Amino acid sequence: MSEHRRKPPQPQGGGRAAARRGQSGSSSGRRAAPRGATGSPSDSYGSDSRDSGGEVHSHGSRAEARRAAQRGGGRRAGSTGPGRGRAAPSDQKRIIDYPRHDKYGWRRWMPSWKFVTGLCIAFFGSMVAAAGIGYAMVGVPDEAKTAKAQNNVYYWSDNSQMVATGGERNRQIIEIEEIPKAMQLAVISQENKTFYEDSGIDPKGIARAVFNMARGGNTQGGSTITQQYVKNAMLDDQSQTISRKVKEMFVSVKVGTTKEKKDILAGYLNSAYYGRGAYGIQAAAQAYFDKKAVNLDEGECAFLAAVLKGATYYDPAGASSIDPVNASPAANKKRARLQMQDTLNKMVEYGHLDPATRAKYTKLPEVQNPRSNTALSGQIGYLVDLAKAYIVNNSEETGITADLLEQGGYSIYTTFDKKKVKALEESVQKVYKKNIKPEERPDKDTHVQFGGASVDPATGAIVAIYGGADATTHFTNNADATGAQVGSTFKPYVLAAAMKWGVRDPDGDPDQAQDERTQVSEKSLYSGQNKLKIKEYDGSVWQNEKGEQWQQVNDGDQTYGTAPDYKIDLREAMRESVNSSFVQLGVDVGLDKVKESAEDSGLLESSLAGTNYPSFSLGTSSPSAIRMAGSYATFAASGEQRDPFSVKRVTSSKDGTVYTHKIQTERAFTSLVADNVTDVLKTVVEEGTGTNAQLEGREVAGKTGTTDGNKSAWFVGYTPQLSTAISMFRYPDDETIKNREFLKMFGTGGQDKIHGASFPSEIWADYMEDALKGQKSVPFPTPKPIGEIVNDTPSPTPTPSPTETEEETPSPSPSTSEPEPEPSTPTPSETETCRPLDFRCKGEDDTGGAGPGGADAGGTDGGVTSSPSPSESEEEGVNRGNGNGNGGGNNGSLFGGPAG
Repeated sequence: MSEHRRKPPQPQGGGRAAARRGQSGSSSGRRAAPRGATGSPSDSYGSDSRDSGGEVHSHGSRAEARRAAQRGGGRRAGSTGPGRGRAAPSDQKRIIDYPRHDKYGWRRWMPSWKFVTGLCIAFFGSMVAAAGIGYAMVGVPDEAKTAKAQNNVYYWSDNSQMVATGGERNRQIIEIEEIPKAMQLAVISQENKTFYEDSGIDPKGIARAVFNMARGGNTQGGSTITQQYVKNAMLDDQSQTISRKVKEMFVSVKVGTTKEKKDILAGYLNSAYYGRGAYGIQAAAQAYFDKKAVNLDEGECAFLAAVLKGATYYDPAGASSIDPVNASPAANKKRARLQMQDTLNKMVEYGHLDPATRAKYTKLPEVQNPRSNTALSGQIGYLVDLAKAYIVNNSEETGITADLLEQGGYSIYTTFDKKKVKALEESVQKVYKKNIKPEERPDKDTHVQFGGASVDPATGAIVAIYGGADATTHFTNNADATGAQVGSTFKPYVLAAAMKWGVRDPDGDPDQAQDERTQVSEKSLYSGQNKLKIKEYDGSVWQNEKGEQWQQVNDGDQTYGTAPDYKIDLREAMRESVNSSFVQLGVDVGLDKVKESAEDSGLLESSLAGTNYPSFSLGTSSPSAIRMAGSYATFAASGEQRDPFSVKRVTSSKDGTVYTHKIQTERAFTSLVADNVTDVLKTVVEEGTGTNAQLEGREVAGKTGTTDGNKSAWFVGYTPQLSTAISMFRYPDDETIKNREFLKMFGTGGQDKIHGASFPSEIWADYMEDALKGQKSVPFPTPKPIGEIVNDTPSPTPTPSPTETEEETPSPSPSTSEPEPEPSTPTPSETETCRPLDFRCKGEDDTGGAGPGGADAGGTDGGVTSSPSPSESEEEGVNRGNGNGNGGGNNGSLFGGPAG
């Protein structure tokens, strides 16, 4: 290498580099300090190394150098003077020393025991504070409506239970005193043995449940009785969320410290679900053992405590429809027996049951079969509906609205006599099975229906009804409004009006005619002539607004009396049900008075139809069987009218007795009038159309009724102790049939024509024999003479006018002569007949064929000619005013008025 390229050797203690290092050591510029000054591992090779100035420095390891650098906060900052990194750490202590300032590596991130202790204290302190705030803020909620919702219990007239139904839940809340001690202790032993000591929650139980749940085992045992009561009755929330659980715990503690244990236990037992649709111990006792809870024995109590585990798997009847594999009857019986025995063993272990008593119960108790949906079958459904309607329709008196009734909790004591209800049903079924054969006569015997009601004249109490074959399949209550016209059973109201107000004086001042009247005796004479022209009280022939005259026919076109005037007295006219006599009498008295007489006796105005036409006296109206029985009861009670009712008393589990029926009596007729009407109606049964209704050794008064077209038949009769109405009609029970209407009964039951004297009177007599069995025979009062013998003017035999003809239409049946109007008399077309509450059914005449001009206008016991057609305006007015469609306004219908 050339000489000039070789660097000259540098002096040991000086030179340019040394100078530069010296300058940088004192400089505050950006260059690093000399190695000897930094103490970095790069310039430290031994403990005896000397720097350029010959000074000796002591250096540690590289790790010490790094720690020094870390403490300095920079990469190469010197021990003196500022470097490029952070400043040296301060000696001031941090409140939370984390990461730890005096530790390095992993130790720096390991919290100290002081730090951990502080955190725990803070956490538990916060929890305690939160719990305290939560406890202070939470209140005891009211019991949920679903926990209070319970059944209404209906009782027979003898105070025995009829049925429990009608509320949102099958529950009857009872007091703790009515719950057997064995039931209380069985539940405590099985569910929560520390019930009387805990404060509403069981921390050990909760921990055990959590542990079991973590292991995948059974979580039972985590909830106390208080918690279950809160969940069932207060929170109204069965979800399994954490928020609901937390809320449940807070409320449970509050409930446990503010309510008495006996109230909590009663609340739980009254709100828990026992299966079979039964909520509460009372409903459960009825569902499984058909007894009240207070009568349960120790074994039955232990069984019900077991069922609380889950009825699906503990009901001996099984729940195969839910879980066919695990919930079979055999599996459930085995499971229930084991759980029951476990409960009994725990009761002995905890000192709640002595071993001798426990030894009696080694098998499952006898459990009745689950009830299918038959609680309201037969007549029970009709009875319940009737009682419910009475309560709601009279809410101003009862104080119970439909909403309150739905919440349940009421004990409803009805007027229904269990034996009489059964007797009436059996009497109807006996006649039906014997005579009505739809298979043999499908065109005659299909859709045949009966209705009936029985009322106590002394009180107005409805003691029995027949609503139809079965309330679960036939939904219209035939004892209530059906739209079936009552026919000649209406004639007693015409006679009562004539005896009460009298007939108008034909010779009096027309302006004062309403006040000039002659009281009528049953011996008064009226024409029994067939096809009688009806006259106004002043002698002029009755005409409608079109100038059309009315000619009244009798059953079978028969004329009563002898020529030339064909007069008969009113007793004979009633006995033979002569239409012409009573139509004329009704016009003489005034149809307004006939209407008033019917209303006074107890019929509802809304059920009365065709009040402006002579046929009104022949029963174009359609009151219910209940109202007819109650109305005739007015005559049986010598003129004292009492509205039919079905509920004697109502009590509430919360408020005690909330309603007691008070019998209200109105004087409809004087005893003189009423007893004379009764005396005439006795003749009907003794010698006339109602002889089938005779009762051995008893006096009976009554009246038959059959409508034009033979579409309904009635018998209404009474003794001094009981008044009963029976109806019969044909009406399709299939709601899918459009334009349904009442069907004719020619040939029904193998008879040419159905009269009130046939099947209805047979049912009446058979029922009354049973209903009055054991009661002494009571005679009717002997009436005193009444009124004057009124003689109407002679009625010549009608002769055909130039527009009239004697020719008649053929009878509907070869063996029956159904009266029809003469061709000169306009015959309106048949109208559609609608069922109650059938809003889809609308006929041409909303009176359902019952109004004037309808096919059923009039006719009783053989029929009546149809009335002349009224003008459109007047007919429309009748339709609107009377509301007599098949549904009859509020003829005692379900929600149409206080029907009873």
